Amino acid sequence: MESKRKTYLIRLAVTAVLTAMASVLMYYEVPLPFMPPFLKFDFSEIPVVIGSFAIGPVFGVIIELLKNLIHLPMTQTAGIGEMSNFITGSIFVLTAGFIYNKIHTKPGVILSTAVATIVLALVGIPLNAYVTLPLYANVLGFSTEAIVGMSQTVNPMITSKWTLIMWGFVPFNLIKGIIVGVFTFLLSLPLTVPLKAIRRKTGLKV
Repeated sequence: MESKRKTYLIRLAVTAVLTAMASVLMYYEVPLPFMPPFLKFDFSEIPVVIGSFAIGPVFGVIIELLKNLIHLPMTQTAGIGEMSNFITGSIFVLTAGFIYNKIHTKPGVILSTAVATIVLALVGIPLNAYVTLPLYANVLGFSTEAIVGMSQTVNPMITSKWTLIMWGFVPFNLIKGIIVGVFTFLLSLPLTVPLKAIRRKTGLKV
């Protein structure tokens, strides 16, 4: 009983710390070259992925949910942006966390984030086509045509809904996944010992 309580407290502490870090990082957004202006990158997924590695992919999703709920009162998209961020972030951390749990090594970090990046880019296609863009149109009255026009000013290859997805959302998700993967790998090097210690204390394989 005492062991279960200790495991619960460790997971709670790690979740709280990484949620706080992710929530702060979510406010520091930067635009990427040639990307539609409404697509901005932030580093908030890095603590979430590390949490997924440390205490399991399910807790990575919990951290992802909490950081978006914390950000929700400041939303400028009626919660659509936060919902999309939660779905795509969860896809990324679930994929990366699942693979890392099988291969919890330095090459495992690279493989897990690389596969997660590809999955994110692929799943993002129908998600943006049939969920995110229609919600922006129906809830905010911001039509896909208007978004295409805005995007075309920075990338002339974007001329329609599907070129917006292929030359806007897909490369954005690929770049985002690569950056998150690289920084996660670099941070995992000095964190190898504490990551293993946390995994051991919470009953995960090391």
